Amino acid sequence: MPRPAKKVSQTQLARELGLSQALVSLVLNGRKQGINTDTYDRIWAHAVKRGYHPKGMRLASSPAAQSRQVGIILRAPLRLNTPTMYFGHVQHGLHTGIESREYTTVFLGAEDQLPPEKLRRIFAPGHAFKGIVLVGEVRPAFLDQVRRVGLPIVAVSARYPGLCHSVLGNEPQALDWIVEHLHGLGHRRFGWLGGNIGLGRHEARLQALEAALVRRGLRLVSRYVVKMKEGDRIDGADAVRTLLPEARRKDFPTALIAYNTLMASGAVRELNRAGWAVPGRVSLASADFSAVATDSVPRITAAGSNPEKLGEAAARLILEGPAIPDAGCTDLMLPATLFVGDTTGPARA
Repeated sequence: MPRPAKKVSQTQLARELGLSQALVSLVLNGRKQGINTDTYDRIWAHAVKRGYHPKGMRLASSPAAQSRQVGIILRAPLRLNTPTMYFGHVQHGLHTGIESREYTTVFLGAEDQLPPEKLRRIFAPGHAFKGIVLVGEVRPAFLDQVRRVGLPIVAVSARYPGLCHSVLGNEPQALDWIVEHLHGLGHRRFGWLGGNIGLGRHEARLQALEAALVRRGLRLVSRYVVKMKEGDRIDGADAVRTLLPEARRKDFPTALIAYNTLMASGAVRELNRAGWAVPGRVSLASADFSAVATDSVPRITAAGSNPEKLGEAAARLILEGPAIPDAGCTDLMLPATLFVGDTTGPARA
């Protein structure tokens, strides 16, 4: 006969958590007043995981028992240990918005780490999840699997009409403001440093740029449109290296617009390495906004919706529902802002 599992003591839980036994005891008996929310939730999560169920344990006080969790799933191939700056801020805003409503966030993994059988285990009967937030664009087949769970779903920076809620940045507004800013500085020749070309967000930004130029009687020249598979700093540098052999041409752009601030940062470094002054010889702007723009040296001119506010809006939508009850799937679009940094200036004569 197998031996019965040895009971886990409060003292052992406290030691494993690096906390006092007195604090652990207070929490497991339902005390919340004066106790840090993160610490309270961490103690309960660890106690449940370790199978601690003594007679005095008040399961009604457990966050899991109260169904007060929201699951977060990243698009592939993102990981928590290598997040983009943009989605890192989205997650921060999401966590802040959910915590302020006395719920907790649970990271479930990335799209490519969650096969159907694992999703079934996570969302087995009696699970504690209120909803699911998809951070970034996932494959339609994966969305179908998640929808079978039967929970409210909000996608951030991706749109699936009629299938789930979404929170989006206003891409047309952001690109129009960038073009307006550069046009006012005398720029008439533009280039595009694209990234993440398999995602709808890239196409939305490129189309918004083309539309903004058409409204001013301008257009992109195809030889100055570069599309990279990924959207990191190294891809911005590679995009610049792709363009520079064309620099002797008279129609070479006086302004480059990058898909995001990471690519813009890499592009600035590569231009400087090649001896190009930014903005003296060429101006450069980013088609999204994150802390990279404001914290870089030089600061990068950028336009886009605040990623933390996207996360906060997703938290509100997943927990409170759409503003109009029974309205079906809601697409919430947040306004863009323009940040004028140090990488744009008057066009060269």
